[in-house]
Parts: sequence; C-alpha cells; structure tokens
Amino acid sequence: MSYSVLGGGKRVRPALCIASAMAVGQSGKAALVPGCAVELIHAYSLIHDDLPAMDDDDLRRGSPTTHIAFDEATAILAGDALQTLAFDWLADAPLLDDSTRLAMVRELARGSGHRGMVGGQATDLESVGKRPSIEQLESMHQHKTGALIVAAVRIGALTAPDLTPGQIEALTDYARTLGLAFQVQDDLLDIEGDTTVIGKRQGSDQARGKPTYPSLMGIEQARQYLAKLLESSLGSLQSFGNEADMLRAMADYVVARTH
Repeated sequence: MSYSVLGGGKRVRPALCIASAMAVGQSGKAALVPGCAVELIHAYSLIHDDLPAMDDDDLRRGSPTTHIAFDEATAILAGDALQTLAFDWLADAPLLDDSTRLAMVRELARGSGHRGMVGGQATDLESVGKRPSIEQLESMHQHKTGALIVAAVRIGALTAPDLTPGQIEALTDYARTLGLAFQVQDDLLDIEGDTTVIGKRQGSDQARGKPTYPSLMGIEQARQYLAKLLESSLGSLQSFGNEADMLRAMADYVVARTH
C-alpha cells in the first residue's frame, strides 16, 4: 500500500481538493484529509488498472507496477485495502461536522463507483480495438478520469459551511472540463512523451488499440481541443476572485505537464 501511494505521482486530486476549499474562502486545512482520501482512491485505481486482466502495464511512475514489484494477489489486496481506507479516513476527517463528512463520503462513492471511475474503466476495456465517436469517447473519460476530479473539487468546496448553489455549480463545471483536458493531454503524452519522463511506456495506449483523442481527431486538432477545454475551464471561475488563483494555476499545469 505504501509503495503504491508514496512512490511518486503528481497529487493533482488532493491539490484540487485543497484549492477548491480555498476558492470558497476556507484555509484548506479541513480539506487535507479528504484530499488524501481521494488520492487513496486514485492509487487503488492505478493498481487495479495496471493488472494483467486490465491494462497489463509493467511500469508506473518510473517504477515497476505493484503486481510486478510484489505479485498479482498482493496488488489486488493492496488496492482493495486502499479503497476501504479512503472511506475510513473520510468518515473521521477532522475539522468537519458529521453531515459534511456524510456528504463527502457520498461524493467520493459516486465519483469512484459504477456511475463514475469504475464505470468509465469498464467502458474503456470494452472500447479496445473499436472506433467510438468523439461523444462516446468524451462520455467514457468523463467517467473514468473526470468523475474523480469532479469529486475532489466538490469535496473541497463542501468544507465551506456557507457554500452557495452558484459556487458548487461553477466549480463542478470547472472540474468537469478540466477532467477532459487532463485526458486529452494524457493521450498526447502517450504519443509524444518520453518513457523516462512520463513514467510509463510511451505508446502503450496505441499498442493496445485503445481509442484516444489524437487517434480520432488527429494530433493538431487534439491540441486545439485541449486549448479550448482550458479556456472553458478557466471561464467557469469568472465569478471567483483571487481566492481561486490556485485552481487557475492547476488548470494551466494540467495542460502544460510533461508527465
């Protein structure tokens, strides 16, 4: 479990959780444990995604994947344990009342379950070797990648006792668009990235016949779409002042990252 969580990574989701709390006027301290819970879910999902029954990857974050470093059974159990630990942490998160913790548990369950990340991964596996429409690809990634990013942002916002419907709607729009941008950049890095930099096998999606944005619309159009998504994501924050600058910086980072 420690190997999988602490062995590198960008920590985008917990950073988004804290930045979202700051955007609604909170210090971010109350979002720290919830953000870590989201990261535990993300780590478990990577362990299981890398398994031979799914993506069959042997490299993650520049190191052997968990089932290679240990064994397949241990990797499955580590992922299971990280998933349950996430909800354990969230249920006892400090500086929050019980109703807020319950709302956060609901957000994380929905973002990571069959209506979110897991459902998206199932669709992803079914799409190998096929050529879906852009709309179908977008729906898949809104679930597989985007749902947990949306959950991270919404969970951070829930730390504000006076959160307004307008604020949560704007932050959800920001996160939903950012999730798609994250995936488009991932797809571009799979083609243009260096294995030593991106920490996984360059070209692995293409080798497995997975549909990607560049494969469906071309590299240049994918870049243009990425820029459009960034503009839309930042536009969702127009009603916020300087308190949302960390969210704006996170959006810029997502589209400019090299790994």
